Amino acid sequence: MSEQKIKTVVVDDEPLARKGLRTRLERHADIEVVAECQNGVDAVSVISKLRPDLVFLDIQMPGLNGFQVIHKLRELHQPIPLIVFVTAYDSYAIKAFDVHALDYLLKPADDERLRETLVKVRNYFGNQHQDEQSRKLVDLVADLTGDDCEEILRKLANGEAIETNPYPDVLAIKDGSEVTRVAVQDIQWIDAAGDYMCVHALDGMHIMRKTMKELEQELNPQWFVRVHRSAIANIRFVKKLVSHISGEYHLILQNDTELKVSRSHRDKVKAAMKM
Repeated sequence: MSEQKIKTVVVDDEPLARKGLRTRLERHADIEVVAECQNGVDAVSVISKLRPDLVFLDIQMPGLNGFQVIHKLRELHQPIPLIVFVTAYDSYAIKAFDVHALDYLLKPADDERLRETLVKVRNYFGNQHQDEQSRKLVDLVADLTGDDCEEILRKLANGEAIETNPYPDVLAIKDGSEVTRVAVQDIQWIDAAGDYMCVHALDGMHIMRKTMKELEQELNPQWFVRVHRSAIANIRFVKKLVSHISGEYHLILQNDTELKVSRSHRDKVKAAMKM
């Protein structure tokens, strides 16, 4: 890495912040800023396409925040570049990141602080073994539950424990001698058919032998909610909740599938939809 430039991407929703950081970075001959991104969605696309070595990633952004960018890259099975987090909130005692990350910068970054960061960057790439300690925050963030970066920062700052996601990203569905791996995020809804569960995913329906209770315990309740004794829905695929004159409620999914909501599960469904 010492004989070639370090391909770098700057991600920040504030144009002046991006310009200021880029200007400072361009004073260093071994740093090549190959792209700027104004939001998290652009960042995921650019990082996936350009495969940079280093990313200066703003944490607080509308749409996808910095943590969610890492989530998305992991979901897309993209390699995670070296991350330096950038934030305007010194009140969060971001030095908590020192335990996990390569480094962080407070906006606006001054020249001396940036030089210190780049020394760490060069040492990282110059180390043949590339100390795995610098990846710990990336691994931690990628598995965090919830999307509230402010709450995550507060917990990191106060030294509070952060729960990682105990739920699987993939369901392994066995059918005779074959095992199909179904991405949990692609599951739209699940309903029961006798002793079997019908898992309706984007790639079609899969049959598995498991109880509804077992599946309910396996799936992340942040996204999956029991709507009936015999059905679970992924809230991310719900288009609307409809009430009928009879007093019954039905969920309408994005593919127009209609699921009845039983009276005993109605309040939980409403809470999941933040009604």
